[in-house]
Amino acid sequence: MAAPCLGTPGVQLLSMSSRPGRLFTPGSWSFCSSATSSRPLNAQRLAEKLRAQKQEQKAKEVRVPTNPVQRRVQELVRFTQQLQRVHPNVLAKELSRRILHQDNNLVVINKPYGLPVHGGPGVQLCISDVLPILAKMLHGHKAEPLHLCHRLDKETTGVMVLAWEKDMAHQVQELFRTRQVEKKYWAITVRVPLPSAGVVDIPIKEKEVQGHQQHHKMTLSPSYHLDNGKMVKVRASRDAHVAVTQYQVLSSTSSSALVELQPVTGVKHQLRVHLSFGLDCPILGDHKYSDWNRLAPQKLSAGTLKKLGLQQSKARYIPLHLHARQLILPALGSRTEELLLTCKLPHFFARSLLRLGLDMPNQDQSRGNEARHVEAQ
Repeated sequence: MAAPCLGTPGVQLLSMSSRPGRLFTPGSWSFCSSATSSRPLNAQRLAEKLRAQKQEQKAKEVRVPTNPVQRRVQELVRFTQQLQRVHPNVLAKELSRRILHQDNNLVVINKPYGLPVHGGPGVQLCISDVLPILAKMLHGHKAEPLHLCHRLDKETTGVMVLAWEKDMAHQVQELFRTRQVEKKYWAITVRVPLPSAGVVDIPIKEKEVQGHQQHHKMTLSPSYHLDNGKMVKVRASRDAHVAVTQYQVLSSTSSSALVELQPVTGVKHQLRVHLSFGLDCPILGDHKYSDWNRLAPQKLSAGTLKKLGLQQSKARYIPLHLHARQLILPALGSRTEELLLTCKLPHFFARSLLRLGLDMPNQDQSRGNEARHVEAQ
């Protein structure tokens, strides 16, 4: 067994087996001279190397792309990371600037991209954490915390409803559960759904994906399959959930589309699964459901990448283009009319529409006197 040795001059080692106070220098270990000469351990060189690596990494981080699209993608990634590091008071202040509607019962916000609604593994900060602070900012230090009425995925932007009282939150949750809330989402898809309008009525269940990257995904669980060219009904899976999505193409090119989605049910990742696995048109930036077998950055055609001004190696930074565009809440409490809430598109979404050559639809037709229409600024 090789004896331990040190090759750095001037480094002294206190021997635990020797008399107190006795020091041994590396030079006193003559039997290590051959090993130290062949594999020197130089602390100074190691420190300099680590410093150089750190400076190189820092230079990479601050390097600003010349391409405006890549620069915007980098800004969005940085903003998402910053959301997880900011002080709760700062996040609450930002949410207060995003208020779309406020009355005695409800507060409706425009949820930003990349912000989780609930806590979980790896989540440092989420919306539910700052609701007490947001309530105090709006109603003073004695205000009770706001309550969540529903949820949106971390990557989804748009209309989100909060309630002042727990009972009111339960009433709104019941409206969502009984499908009395009309919801409209906008998504940019890779490829164009055919037909251009229709209903996807295919149950969904969670399934483990085998392979190199073992993970779980939501997937389709159809009630029928083809057997020798004949449509055959299969036994329904006990784990499957009824999932129904109405969709309509609002604008399209040869390789992409702006699609309006109206989920009738509320199954986890329903819109993403129905678009990707049901219509073979995954949402732009959906790196989870663009490929069933693996977790990898979404692969885009050369034409789409050119329009976006990106290389495939940078596709991993494209955000999910799914926006909760509109909610229509029925009359509730002291409010005797429907409340129509509309959120403008986030900047990155609008820029992608422009670069992909997709037209922005005209202003949504309101329901006249039947509903109070509120639009996010």
